[in-house]
Amino acid sequence: MSEPELDLLSQLWEEHVRAPFPPHLRGRDIEGEDMVMLDADIAGCVSSSVSGPLDEKSRRTLLGCLAAVEKVLPSIGDEGSAVEYYERLREMAALAVELGNATVR
Repeated sequence: MSEPELDLLSQLWEEHVRAPFPPHLRGRDIEGEDMVMLDADIAGCVSSSVSGPLDEKSRRTLLGCLAAVEKVLPSIGDEGSAVEYYERLREMAALAVELGNATVR
């Protein structure tokens, strides 16, 4: 496991925990994705990965979430804090998957 990547993931996680969920996305579906559930799924997996390696189910969940985030980001629009919020989720998910891949090798 790469120490710098784990440090970055931990830092992003701390930022995420302090960031409020974008209120205008509560109860909204974008491109067929429930925005609250997308946040919750990524956050749950990332939280687990900060404290240890991901299991295969969590890794698969994150891979699906990464695809979903890529799909919804262009449709969030110019709502700055919401875009930043979901870009951070995307970065955390990608790091967690990468860290998980490193432990499998």
